[in-house]
Amino acid sequence: MGNWILKADFGTAPDDLLGMLLGLMLAFLCGHVVGWVYMVCHSGLSYSKSFVNALVVLCVIVALVMMVMANNLLIAFGLMAVFAIVRFRNVLRDTLDTTYILASITVGMAMGTRKFGTGVLGCVLFAVLMLYLYWSQFGSRHRFDLILNLHWARPLNELPELGMLLERHSRRMQIASQRSNQGYEGTDLSYRLLLRDSQRTDELVTELKALPGVSRITSLKAEEDSEL
Repeated sequence: MGNWILKADFGTAPDDLLGMLLGLMLAFLCGHVVGWVYMVCHSGLSYSKSFVNALVVLCVIVALVMMVMANNLLIAFGLMAVFAIVRFRNVLRDTLDTTYILASITVGMAMGTRKFGTGVLGCVLFAVLMLYLYWSQFGSRHRFDLILNLHWARPLNELPELGMLLERHSRRMQIASQRSNQGYEGTDLSYRLLLRDSQRTDELVTELKALPGVSRITSLKAEEDSEL
């Protein structure tokens, strides 16, 4: 593997049309890999088709920029002056989107400097890493899977009867809120539950309706503890 990486890098080779074309094509393909991984792994409401397209194009443009510089310091400073004029005001909604942009830039730099083996290997490792984080759901926290709201019309000292019913259906239970309405009898309760069997929610609601003093039952599926 080490020999393959070294033999696939041509950073010190003289410029030629075929070498530049190979670098741009590899940047284009690796940009597609980064874009495909983003399409598979992205979650949330901030998905953008134009952002995926930008990942592909950005990789090719960076490769072309590195070829234009060609170890020429004067050209490098000139490009820096040009890019300083161009302002990008697009605000990324997801922190992880920055990672994909950096991946496209890095792979493009590798292809533009003819580090073909390093660029391909880095692209593959990036794809494997992001897919692993997606499939393993690393970093997610799933403490509760149901939010249960109900009205308790009986005295509060009789709440343990309700608690025993909820404990039969849940592995973890937490009272999220308890509110007594002035001028009305009873208490509004909200529970967070981690059910023993998430497929038996209807059975839990049926038993609650049969329990004296319980009314106005509503349930809501709880999402994992992550930013929206």
